[in-house]
Amino acid sequence: MARFWTRLRLTLDMIKFEHSVFALPFALTGALLAWRDGGFATSGLGGRILWIVVAMVSARSAAMAFNRILDAELDSRNQRTAKRHLPAGLLSFRFAWVFTVASSIVFIWAARQVGTLCFALAAPTLAILFFYSFSKRVTLLSHFILGFCLGMAPAAAWIAIRGTLNPRVLWLTAAVMFWTAGFDVIYACQDYDFDCAEGLCSIPRRFGVARSLQIAKLLHLAMVVSLFALILSFHLGPLSIAGVVAVMILLVYEHGLVKPNDLTRINAAFFTMNGYVSLLFFAFWAADILSERHYL
Repeated sequence: MARFWTRLRLTLDMIKFEHSVFALPFALTGALLAWRDGGFATSGLGGRILWIVVAMVSARSAAMAFNRILDAELDSRNQRTAKRHLPAGLLSFRFAWVFTVASSIVFIWAARQVGTLCFALAAPTLAILFFYSFSKRVTLLSHFILGFCLGMAPAAAWIAIRGTLNPRVLWLTAAVMFWTAGFDVIYACQDYDFDCAEGLCSIPRRFGVARSLQIAKLLHLAMVVSLFALILSFHLGPLSIAGVVAVMILLVYEHGLVKPNDLTRINAAFFTMNGYVSLLFFAFWAADILSERHYL
């Protein structure tokens, strides 16, 4: 039993379980918008929110574990990633596969708890999540595919609360997609030489580091535009606007951390700042939605 818990701990470390915080606040924002759209009806809300969290975390866990399995050989040849758990032999492939399958089953079970449509979409969702791991080998759009994987979360949360999809929430899907694609481009800059040597598809390999950082800025600008479109679509209040302004400030600071000739602060830009972006965004938007309910 002790060995099992040790391997589970290593697996959670391998998939960076704590980074579930990146997309989860956006999923919860989608749920809150759906709750607002439904007139703030509270019947069964708590249970649905719980299953949304379970589905979100388990889907990400399955996708990350699968990605680590598929990339293990590449990781072993990359100096930056050679010490990851699978290429370094800290964790067995068998256990990683069991974890991936178990997480997928939990996700499908959680989707079943929140409605027929979510259950029907569970398998296609997993297919999209797993496809990302192959996409970097065949297309420059891999950054956007990763973004779409995270962007599905708020739309899925909306479906979990309302039972159907309202096209307006897709502005939030677009915002998350652009945000994720932007910071993934920044993160990929540190593997420019490796991607060139291995023939992997990435925006930095195609356009170079300097131009890729400019592309990342444009993608984050597209995120901000999408968020303002979302505010207009739902007629949200000043706290939501303040939340977008706060996100803009954090993104400007994030881009200031990384220079074409100095990528040493990428981890701070990628992990720390993007965690702040998602949490601060949720804090402002949740406050806006909850304050509106209070005054009804």
